[in-house]
Amino acid sequence: MNRKKVLAITKIGIFAGLSTVLYFIRFPLPMFPSFLEIQFSVLPAIIGGFTMGPVGGILIVVIKFLMSLPFSKTAYVGDFADLLIGAATVLVTSMVYQKYKSKKGGLVALLLGSLTWIVTGVLANYFILVPAYLKLFFNNDLEGFLQLCRVVIKDINADNYMIKYILYAVIPFNALIAFVVSTITFLVYKKISNFLHKLDEEKQE
Repeated sequence: MNRKKVLAITKIGIFAGLSTVLYFIRFPLPMFPSFLEIQFSVLPAIIGGFTMGPVGGILIVVIKFLMSLPFSKTAYVGDFADLLIGAATVLVTSMVYQKYKSKKGGLVALLLGSLTWIVTGVLANYFILVPAYLKLFFNNDLEGFLQLCRVVIKDINADNYMIKYILYAVIPFNALIAFVVSTITFLVYKKISNFLHKLDEEKQE
């Protein structure tokens, strides 16, 4: 195995390790249902995707997914959704940035990635998460799910629960995380990129 591949594997391992650590740092916010927990595990994957391209970024997402599975509290449903959202977001951000490597290109990449994040989150909740959670955790008892949601979504009911949950929980929840992650990425990426380039140069000497 040549030195370049070793360096790439090392970077992926470091970013995947950071992503896994961030996976365990999670917390709820009072404006969302309590089962929605904020966590920023996709942040290292986006930065890794900027640095190494789509393949490297998605590998970070996949490795974090595999490492987190034994600790899943959602019967793997939430973890699978994180995988879908993370992979889609990293794919878009890294592909755009690889084509337009500039501050403006990075900003556009993060904006498009955030939009991808929100849309993927909506689709994942509509087709996968909500149906799976109702079956696995509420035994298809919709009222149990609605009671948890009514803490913050007062007028949610059996007729409007999906649209209300998506509009008042899923979209703002994912938009908030995407905004924080994108802002941090935009502020720190160049410093991390410069450090990694210096590391590459030192290893090659």
